[in-house]
Amino acid sequence: MSISPLAKRAATLAGASALVLSLAACATDDTEATTSADALEVESHDDHDHETTAAATEMAAQTPRIVVTYDGGILVLDANTLETEADIELAGFNRLNDAGDGRHVGVSTTGGFQILDAGTWSQAHGDHSHYFTTAPSLTDLMIEAEIPGHLVVHDGLAAFFDDGTGQVTVVEADEWEHMVEEGHLDIVREYTTADAHHGVAVASDGGELLVTIGDEDGRTGAMLLDEAGEVLASSEQCPGVHGETAFTTSDGNELFMVGCDDGALAFHGDHVHKVQADESYARTGNLHSVDGNDIVLGDRKTDPEGGIGLTEITLIDPEAETIEVVDPFDGDQAEYTWRGLARGADGEALVLGTDGALRVIDEQTGDVLRSIDVVDAWEVPEAWQTAHPALTVVAGMAYVTEPATGTIQIVDYVGGEIWKSVEVGVATNEIVGVTG
Repeated sequence: MSISPLAKRAATLAGASALVLSLAACATDDTEATTSADALEVESHDDHDHETTAAATEMAAQTPRIVVTYDGGILVLDANTLETEADIELAGFNRLNDAGDGRHVGVSTTGGFQILDAGTWSQAHGDHSHYFTTAPSLTDLMIEAEIPGHLVVHDGLAAFFDDGTGQVTVVEADEWEHMVEEGHLDIVREYTTADAHHGVAVASDGGELLVTIGDEDGRTGAMLLDEAGEVLASSEQCPGVHGETAFTTSDGNELFMVGCDDGALAFHGDHVHKVQADESYARTGNLHSVDGNDIVLGDRKTDPEGGIGLTEITLIDPEAETIEVVDPFDGDQAEYTWRGLARGADGEALVLGTDGALRVIDEQTGDVLRSIDVVDAWEVPEAWQTAHPALTVVAGMAYVTEPATGTIQIVDYVGGEIWKSVEVGVATNEIVGVTG
């Protein structure tokens, strides 16, 4: 019985070099499945028939899946083969958010955040686990929002932010299956900001809640609240606040961060400090962290009138209060957008450039470890909603979309080569992965 190369990769990231040969040898093998002896039945939330059930199939290993949007719908793909598991029609410009349990995705769409079941999960059974898949479906469960903004998962808690009202809704991420089955939310915390704005919230299992500060005229900072809603720390020295992350440092400290037009804010328990940029305008609007790693990856924009194409990244050490500015292209004429930033499993910084190359960067030194030609050269669009190449990492592999050709590439960013390239038939836009 063969096991998915992605499952092997997830289990043996430390042996990445040897794995390249394993991946190549298994490139044509699909994950084998066996029918569970006590066949599970899972409720289908298909829009056409709410009474039908879909049988769950037991798999030999975890089965990661990829979810992508396109104009008019959503595709759910097998992460190992990139075969289409579901093609779901959904009008409008829809956005995707990891819902935190390795199975569900929050879709920012008309009316709020609608929960998509990607149809892959694991069940612990004593000293081992069983793995299952079923047909993906867009469920009826909706977190209502006038303007659905960001969904952020941290410490097993999913925090939704409604830009239209400033309403924050927090639920436990491991309860999605139960909430979908019951058809209602089990809300563990709610909060409403003083004024509605394009904001974000992050909750922790210690009772803290990070929320941004702003109104219809602008955004100025963020504050960290305790379980009772009292302010632990607050700062409005963060013009244009955007982007967030929360993580545990190598010495066990929990940090919350947000980006600013001139650096970043870092919240340490009951205090906050500013990590100042080297210019009056040097915007970091997207942050990427890895638990156990002290360096935070951010983007960097120094022209307030410029578009979404960028040429430098930032490597931020919030405890040392330093920002290292890195040109990932080493002077070459290339750019990237926020869709082309990600972190590797070991903390590497991944940057996808307009020259079509994926660069793997040592987050400690800023050195480019390798550059992998992945897609054709492309141009940064004027509008951020326009489909252009995007990047995500699932089970130790990088997934790169190429809307111009309707193709997705699976990239072994450790071994430095494209492992598989598949035409999926649509111009993909947003992408997110679930681990199963």
